[in-house]
Amino acid sequence: MIRDTIKAAQVSAMKAGDKPRLAAVRLILAKLKDKDIELRTAASVPDDDTLVVDVLQKMAKQRRESIALYEQGGRQELAEVEKGELAVIEEFLPQQLSEEDTKAAIAAIIAETGAAGMKDMGRVVAALKAKHGSQLDMGKASGLVKAALAG
Repeated sequence: MIRDTIKAAQVSAMKAGDKPRLAAVRLILAKLKDKDIELRTAASVPDDDTLVVDVLQKMAKQRRESIALYEQGGRQELAEVEKGELAVIEEFLPQQLSEEDTKAAIAAIIAETGAAGMKDMGRVVAALKAKHGSQLDMGKASGLVKAALAG
C-alpha cells in the first residue's frame, strides 16, 4: 500500500536527518489524515490506494501552480521549496503514462465509445479517468481529448 510506503519514508527521513524531505512527507501524511477525517461520515469510502493517489495528485497540481506563480513573481527561492516538495510527492505517485501512451489510450476510448465530436468530450474524459485516472494528469489529458475530438 502506498500509505505504508509514505510512513516508511517518514521514518527513513527522520533517521537520515533530511529535514526538507521529512517536512514534505509530513505534509502528505497530514493531508491524508484530513481526507480520512473528511470521509468518516461518507456513505462510501474508496479503496485506500485510490484515495492516496487522489490526494497526491491534488497536492502535485497545487505545487505546479504555485511554482508557476512564484516564478512569474520573481520569487525563485519559494519556487525551489515547492519544487522540492513536488519531487517528494511525485515519488509516491504511480508511474505516469507518456504522451504517446496517453494519446493511444484516448484514441482507443474514442473508438470504444463512438465519440464523434466535442459534445462527447465529457463521456471520453470520464471513461479515460475511470481506466487510467491514477496514471494521468487529467488537466493535460483533457486538452489532448479536446484536440483529438476537434481534429
